[in-house]
Amino acid sequence: MKDQSLRLQKYISECGYASRRKAEELIASGRVKVNGKIASIGDKINPKNDKVYINGKRIVNEKKLVYIMLNKPRGFVTTMSDELGRKCVAQLTENCETRVYPVGRLDRDSEGLLIMTNDGEFANRIMHPSTHISKTYRVTVRGKATDDQIDRLAALSLIDDEKITPPDVRILAREDERTVLQIVIYEGKNRQIRRMCDSVGLEVIRLKRTHIGKVKLGMLKTGDWRPLSEKEIKYLSGKGNSGDIL
Repeated sequence: MKDQSLRLQKYISECGYASRRKAEELIASGRVKVNGKIASIGDKINPKNDKVYINGKRIVNEKKLVYIMLNKPRGFVTTMSDELGRKCVAQLTENCETRVYPVGRLDRDSEGLLIMTNDGEFANRIMHPSTHISKTYRVTVRGKATDDQIDRLAALSLIDDEKITPPDVRILAREDERTVLQIVIYEGKNRQIRRMCDSVGLEVIRLKRTHIGKVKLGMLKTGDWRPLSEKEIKYLSGKGNSGDIL
């Protein structure tokens, strides 16, 4: 008979509650119980027989998987709720057929492409550094950036002692008052673009994510969302190629 057991963090991810990494954090913090007992990292369950609870509420895998793209406006935080009462991206997707969660983050002052889903495995793949899925940004900085600043930015391999893959940097416009850059990065470190620019003396005044891999924001209006196409989902899942969505 086929073994029906799953690692607990995988089951939590498949239920759409959290990515595997976040599920492991929940387990380690003692917030997950299986059949009334506090779970441990490495535990396995049989979804047909075992009952899993997070923060006292049972979770079950009975959802339809949903994948959407949101054009996040500035002024919204990338969370499902906020204890400070700030506007959250969850408010923009209330008319979605099911509750979806953001994949990665855009900080409050940033805007643009944000993928949201209830598929924890899909989210984990996009966020995991090993997949090397690029993120492309249109970045406006104050003043006229010098060639030296651009060269140093493109050569960055460390920010605050953290290793990064050097970004791809292209000048889109350069004026006395502002410079517009296209920056492509291959990680998703906290406030990475702003920290990179700050390290070479550039002040970011506008930051918009336009692509995740080859999936592009296009003409989607600010604050609106749309379902990802089947080709986009396959591409981001590693089951399709970029040529399918261009």
